[in-house]
Amino acid sequence: MKEQQDEWLAGRNAVTEALRSSQSVQKVWVAEGVKKASIHEITQKAKEQNIVVNFVPKQKVDTLVGHKNHQGIIASIAAHNYSDMETLFQRAEAKGTAPFFILLDGIEDPQNLGSILRSADAAGADGVIIPKRGASGLTSTVAKASAGAIAHVPVVKVTNMARTIAELKERGLWMIGSDAKGDGDFKQLDASMPLGLIIGSEGKGMSRLVKESCDFLYSIPLMGQVTSLNAAVAGSLFMYEVQRKRS
Repeated sequence: MKEQQDEWLAGRNAVTEALRSSQSVQKVWVAEGVKKASIHEITQKAKEQNIVVNFVPKQKVDTLVGHKNHQGIIASIAAHNYSDMETLFQRAEAKGTAPFFILLDGIEDPQNLGSILRSADAAGADGVIIPKRGASGLTSTVAKASAGAIAHVPVVKVTNMARTIAELKERGLWMIGSDAKGDGDFKQLDASMPLGLIIGSEGKGMSRLVKESCDFLYSIPLMGQVTSLNAAVAGSLFMYEVQRKRS
């Protein structure tokens, strides 16, 4: 996966303070050859917070941050702060509607994530849930692609998507998944229930565990020669179908 245009922190002190504070650190990169003893606190705190630490050649670090004044360690931070799950439930309660959450199973393209946030805002979704690993975070590229929606749609980052889905189902949500081999047409979905809409990654779709967690799998009829739609486009169709039926 190509690294996104995140905001960068360079140097041991800057990265250490970011991990100590509430800043949303996405990933940490360490140049090969840096003494592990000198970055022990950083790697330990990153591990405690389930933040990925990548050990890469020094040239890679130079390229990512754009200069060589980094002491062999840099971190990418989110362009916007993340929210928590309770905020999503509170938004639904305030509107007096059944919860409607969007769960993204590994959307890597920041343009797609930005587009999904834009659609989520327009369709009245209560928030978006993304995984910590293997997916785009809230980068500046995502913010631009969202056309401002990133400021209005709360995004929750979770460690384990399958476990999160199980917890949401315990709280009354029904999970519907977008899948090319789904049993029914997406227009058949019941929008009156508390819903979690799961959108799989570009190309691979949903992971096995996530797919097995779905209560319903729906497909979008395709009349042409292509076999699938862009993840953001498919997600938008589902979101607006929920909005249409709830209006």
